[in-house]
Amino acid sequence: MSAAAPSEQSQAHRRIAGRIVIATHNPGKLGELRELLSPYGIEAVSAGELGLDEPEETGASFRANARIKAQAAAAAAQLPAFADDSGLAVEALDGAPGIHSARWAGPDKDFDAAMQKIEDLLRERSATDRRAHFVSALCVAWPDGHVEEFEGRVDGVLVWPPRGTAGFGYDPMFRPDGHTRTFGQMSADEKHGLPPKGKGLSHRARAFLKLAEACLE
Repeated sequence: MSAAAPSEQSQAHRRIAGRIVIATHNPGKLGELRELLSPYGIEAVSAGELGLDEPEETGASFRANARIKAQAAAAAAQLPAFADDSGLAVEALDGAPGIHSARWAGPDKDFDAAMQKIEDLLRERSATDRRAHFVSALCVAWPDGHVEEFEGRVDGVLVWPPRGTAGFGYDPMFRPDGHTRTFGQMSADEKHGLPPKGKGLSHRARAFLKLAEACLE
């Protein structure tokens, strides 16, 4: 993994306390982030519940898009805001869909079609390399402009056909290294539960563990 960004290295982290906006309209992502925050006594309200608009994600990286979403929500709500930008990178597809992971599902968020698209592209390329990884970039932004940023990654392989109905997005076709089941076959605690319930397996959990150490504990 690449070296930590300056915000992860800094000793002057800002603590999160009280109420925070989760800058997402994605119910699956909202549920995971609420579960991750709940042990810390943080009151979380979503951007959707506040009626906030979704900003255009014009960044060239997961980190940049997470920052765009967090800063927009913090400015609109005048509260600290917490955003995730995450996606699947397939090695044989040159890292696609990457930051466009949600867009591949289209306006109807049809991830069955998005998973089929990945499989079709792999077959078109006669790809034998099915390695892939999930990336999650987390950003917490305050109305005064302060930001904290963290990133996590989990490596694995793509399976076909998809397996399991748990999780969301591309979870049913992603089997993390060291496991025999896909994210779609795992319980919430197995996938993203933090110790002692889980092992912080997912990309989002790994990024969150860094955030919690710096800003919550």
